[in-house]
Amino acid sequence: MSTPVRTGWRRHAIDLSPLQHPDYRRLWAGNAISFVGFQVTAVAVPVQVYDITGSSFWVGMIGAVGLVPLIVFGLWGGAVADAVDRRRVLLIGSVGLWASTLGLLAHSLAGVDSVAIMLSLVAVQSAAFAVVSSTRGSVIPRVVPPEQIAAANTLGFTTSNVGMLSGPLLAAVIISKWSLSTAYSVDAVLYFAAFYAAIRLPHLPPIGEISAPGLRSVIDGLAFIATRPVVLMSFAVDIVAMVFAMPRALFPARAEHLGGEATVGWLFASLAIGAVVAGATSGWVGRVKRQGVALVVAIVIWGLAVAGAGLADQLWLAVFLLAIGGAADLVSAVYRQTILQTYAPDEMRGRMQGVFIVVVAGGPRLGDVRAGATAAAVGVQASWVGGGLACAAVVLLALAVPAFRQYNASAVTNTDKSA
Repeated sequence: MSTPVRTGWRRHAIDLSPLQHPDYRRLWAGNAISFVGFQVTAVAVPVQVYDITGSSFWVGMIGAVGLVPLIVFGLWGGAVADAVDRRRVLLIGSVGLWASTLGLLAHSLAGVDSVAIMLSLVAVQSAAFAVVSSTRGSVIPRVVPPEQIAAANTLGFTTSNVGMLSGPLLAAVIISKWSLSTAYSVDAVLYFAAFYAAIRLPHLPPIGEISAPGLRSVIDGLAFIATRPVVLMSFAVDIVAMVFAMPRALFPARAEHLGGEATVGWLFASLAIGAVVAGATSGWVGRVKRQGVALVVAIVIWGLAVAGAGLADQLWLAVFLLAIGGAADLVSAVYRQTILQTYAPDEMRGRMQGVFIVVVAGGPRLGDVRAGATAAAVGVQASWVGGGLACAAVVLLALAVPAFRQYNASAVTNTDKSA
């Protein structure tokens, strides 16, 4: 490989510099490994619930049961992470996640076939996941320098998308060749990597003003968002992207026009494929300073790509355009996360990450509702294409907010956050 080509590749290849820091390296590796197991369980649970009930209604209840704990413990867990040692919070949440997986394994081995027990364990898993995710996000700025936070987030989101691709495929093999109990066992074994990473973290006591975790602390966090246009817009544009343009609820119906049921898997995988490719070529992401503008541009691309995929009459073109959308979504996710981690002071980061988890998890669910309801009223293609175009148009309004439009990541300090 010639020197110019090698230099160009290094500039665009994913930035691995955060892996120089042992604490981050263990967190990254632990999450990458354990997330594969998490996705295996995410497939095994609905399969087992359907085996027990034969009802898609009860499969749908899995998401409903998990949503409320996700919201409550995402907000509360973030408040706790701002008030006590974050290592301790991460360990407690990790134990909760591990315990829920072991509970699903025990339930499967016992042959009880109780949907009530399974849904209860899913609720515990969702609550623990919210605590772990909000805490882990607030730990990253403590274990890598500010200039590497964007690269660290890119690494994390990329490996998560790899897990979203490989986990379900692994689950299909395990369930078909062995059993649901084996699937839960794999998750339990793989999660040890994340638990080990949390154990090896140094103590991370709170910095700055400490608020007692509770409703008042959560309200203070929400007030911080409401009075900071940059942070508020980072959440608002994500909600616009997911509510207006998330097309996944329409995949089964659209697959009928693109080759039948066998094509639906490609539609679901396409977003993750694009995200993984974008992550592998993301060396440029950390060099962008105007992150507010870059975030809007990424979401405009997401909306237009989704709209184009809705018009595509061939599977390969729909998958290609959705992959572009998935790539843009990964870039926007990195900038949203990085803005939160660098703009908010350390004593607010846990609460910001808690809200981030709620928005990231809740937005797509609201998008599913919007897409389905609109499709029932005006048709699948109109719902799909119209949502993408509306997203691209509405998100441009964020540029009317000067603080967000002019936001420069390199100029932000933890002592001047009033803009």
